[in-house]
Amino acid sequence: MLILMDGEHTKANLAEVVARVEQLGFKAHVIPGANSTAVGVTGNPGPLDPRVFEVLPGVKQAIPVTKSYKLAGRDFQHGDSAVEIVPGLKVGAGRFVVMAGPCAVESREQTLRIARQVKAGGAHVLRGGAFKPRTSPYAFQGMGEEGLKILAEARAETGLPVVSEALDPESLALVYKYADVIQIGARNMQNFALLKEAGKLDKPVLLKRGLSATVDEWLQSAEYLLSEGNKRVILCERGIRTFSSHTRNTLDLNAVPVAQKLSHLPVLVDPSHGTGLRDKVAPLAKASAAVGAHGVIIEVHDRPAEALCDGPQAMPPAEFAALVEVLKKLGGVLGYTM
Repeated sequence: MLILMDGEHTKANLAEVVARVEQLGFKAHVIPGANSTAVGVTGNPGPLDPRVFEVLPGVKQAIPVTKSYKLAGRDFQHGDSAVEIVPGLKVGAGRFVVMAGPCAVESREQTLRIARQVKAGGAHVLRGGAFKPRTSPYAFQGMGEEGLKILAEARAETGLPVVSEALDPESLALVYKYADVIQIGARNMQNFALLKEAGKLDKPVLLKRGLSATVDEWLQSAEYLLSEGNKRVILCERGIRTFSSHTRNTLDLNAVPVAQKLSHLPVLVDPSHGTGLRDKVAPLAKASAAVGAHGVIIEVHDRPAEALCDGPQAMPPAEFAALVEVLKKLGGVLGYTM
């Protein structure tokens, strides 16, 4: 439900509407506008009768909202959101952001070395996994808190903010302590308990699309974060599972403009996981910019043959730097800055 206040409403009228929503057991979201104010209603399990609110003083109209992702959708917010990672760096607002780094923190020396290289290559954010969800229980699972400490050291040296993945409430607390952006990976996109906890935090959340998730399901997961109060949500398309075997996943670039039409949240693309093949990453990163993504997240490793995970999709630093230069040139045509 979206309750539109008339142009002559008073603060007392608005307070009465908010109180009425809360009396019914729902959440009220006051939405200031250029000409008037609206109140969004969330938490209702079914349709509400508009007359309950239209009889209140100062109310112009109450409009039912049929989409389940009210906060992630455009009914409550028509303009695009820009998510601040650190002061001076936002995802959205006409800027194309590049996140880059190794799939996993393997050692202090490896992470600091690659962090310096992606910084020199033009990255805005350092990525690195300290907790790794792996298909095989025998595969490298990450260095845990020690890995996060290494990422924090890399941030201190390079100035790059850090994004790292949380898998459960325990790792979420640690990622919150050390990182600047909390990543919720594809396997946890519908881990609703984890989403609720991440939604209570005051740091940006990078929400990757699930392996077989529809765009609506992806936005519904974003709704979990937003409904708990965290407004700094960034979507990330990372490929979905299809019948094709030519690449690791099928990078669904259709999802970028589709999500942008349905949602005000910024959208990144992960061409590394989306393809799983090093030689496909650069073409798909360029295509991501062309379809209007707000940035990319790319795996970079200077010794990919020695990488403990995802070596075949990691770009060498020199190729990464060359890609960033092309993305800068594309910005002149597509209208974004870097």
